[in-house]
Amino acid sequence: MTSTDALIHGLSADLVPVRRRSVRREIAALVGLAAAELALILMAGAMRPDMGSVILSPFMAWKIGGLALLAGVSGAVAIRSFAPPAASRRDLMFAFALAVLVMAAGVFVTSAAESGEPLLERLSPARGLRCAVAIVVLSLPLMSLLALLMRRAAPVHPKRSALATGLAAATCGALVFTVCCPANDPLYIVVWYSAGIAAVAATARWLLPRRFRL
Repeated sequence: MTSTDALIHGLSADLVPVRRRSVRREIAALVGLAAAELALILMAGAMRPDMGSVILSPFMAWKIGGLALLAGVSGAVAIRSFAPPAASRRDLMFAFALAVLVMAAGVFVTSAAESGEPLLERLSPARGLRCAVAIVVLSLPLMSLLALLMRRAAPVHPKRSALATGLAAATCGALVFTVCCPANDPLYIVVWYSAGIAAVAATARWLLPRRFRL
């Protein structure tokens, strides 16, 4: 056996088979975890009491539909970015541009009564901070799951993947939170949901490449 053969044998002696990635399995895991969080909220009786009467309103269609769209797109971008050939900056920029458009669409569901209220009353900072914190808390398990999937894969640009991971986890967490959030003012939603989503995305962008040494 040559020295090269010996070196190769020594480096490969402890290797074990790695389970092949399955995008469907990863998507199912993300959806399943979000569904589990939703189930826990419903079991705890935390759903807003008037959900039955507001679920078909234009406001809730924008709130739930917009976040569902963002969660789906950002989740696809994050999982796609874990594969070596797919680390497109264009995909990430599209996800953020879509987030801006969805939030801006709230203008079209704002009632005249809401727009005439004082700004501080519409924003309700104390309640808004609690909403933002709740979104962060719901996002953490989702971000941990995506971080694990990212670590098991081979992202070419880990910082982009980390940012996409944070955006996906945050939008999924915000979507779950809609079932118990009592706020109806689109301005309130735009400000405080954006704050929670931005906090999670920034944390993932800063923490994941350092913590997991991708």
